[in-house]
Amino acid sequence: MSDTEIFDIYTKDLSRLGTASRQEVHANGLWHQTFHCWIIKREVRGGVYLLFQRRHPDKEVFPSLLDTSCAGHLQAGEAPADGVRELEEELGLAVPVEELTYIGRVAQEHLLSPHLIDRELNHVFIYESDRPLLDYRIQTEELTGLYWVGLQDFQELRRGERDQLTSAGVSMDAASGALREEQAVWRLADFTPNSDEYYQLLFDLIEKR
Repeated sequence: MSDTEIFDIYTKDLSRLGTASRQEVHANGLWHQTFHCWIIKREVRGGVYLLFQRRHPDKEVFPSLLDTSCAGHLQAGEAPADGVRELEEELGLAVPVEELTYIGRVAQEHLLSPHLIDRELNHVFIYESDRPLLDYRIQTEELTGLYWVGLQDFQELRRGERDQLTSAGVSMDAASGALREEQAVWRLADFTPNSDEYYQLLFDLIEKR
């Protein structure tokens, strides 16, 4: 990640305006494109699960919070499908974009400070996989763990029908650098904020499938 990265910039409705550096984009709150991919799995008796990554504690934005399975900025000139590289970079998954399902675009903005305004046009994909979490190869500079969260549990948490949920996952052992299995308890404040529109797009597609 570098402030010298160049992004295409847009209006909120995706009319291209030109290009700007990463630093300019976030300092001035310019709309730019991102790739989001949710990894999901279905269990015969256990319902649907969403895979969340735990962001590295050194991240500038939302450190240590649970986030989309895989996400990243699109560079200048890239199309949404080009973001598939993020799956291999962050999770070690070499997946053809044809195996992903594109579910749509959502505009989201986060006013994090007077000098850090993140306005993203999120292109959201889904990838179904029941790959064991210990088989993932995570990018340790970006994330520190992966956790399966039950879709129904997460929806209840967002609606305020429960105070917390329990999930199975893996986290990076600082001493050995290896992934280790663990059970973790999370509250709503442990998840990165996404809009109702964003989650409704995701939930509707999963239910239709």
